[in-house]
Amino acid sequence: MTVPRDAARDAAHEELRKAVYHQHEPGLVDRFLTWLQDRLDELFNGAGAPLGGGDGAALAVLVVIVAVVAVLLWRRYGAPRREARSTGTLFAADGPRSAAQHREAAAGHAARGDWADAVREQMRALVRGLEERTVLDPRPGRTADEAAAEAGRALPERARELASAARLFDDIAFGERTADEPAYRLLADLDRALERTRPTPVAAGGGTA
Repeated sequence: MTVPRDAARDAAHEELRKAVYHQHEPGLVDRFLTWLQDRLDELFNGAGAPLGGGDGAALAVLVVIVAVVAVLLWRRYGAPRREARSTGTLFAADGPRSAAQHREAAAGHAARGDWADAVREQMRALVRGLEERTVLDPRPGRTADEAAAEAGRALPERARELASAARLFDDIAFGERTADEPAYRLLADLDRALERTRPTPVAAGGGTA
């Protein structure tokens, strides 16, 4: 049985693309994948006829190597995720609610194990609390990223945590990340920490002390 060369090459390269879960992380894995792709090119470009005989055995070995690498990367990094949208608004259009109301809703979702809803409500509680303290100006349509950036200017010692919280919210609310209890607890802990943080005066438009 022979295997069409172009189809085999395309299948092997497609499997390699699936395996590269974190292309922004340079290192031994990236160098190995580059080397493997070069060997695939050499194999498939070495002749024009369909694969068979010795070439077929070499292909089988390379396919096994690609499959092993894909499994190892999947176990380390998980399935590839689409980039989370950062344009989704933070608050629903069902009327304003207080930080306390959002916290109560978040706790209720958490008690039922509804971690995605718990994360959403806890992030809303965090931002609404900053608005109630006038660290942020109330503004409908604000995204989590915008709220984190503005609050980070008024609370510079918490800027990194706020940015991470916004990314976490976006990944769960608009991306494909699975919510869990640690994600909810992280936002709840940050919410409590922010209540004890004194804001730094910033220029108009970015929140006030």
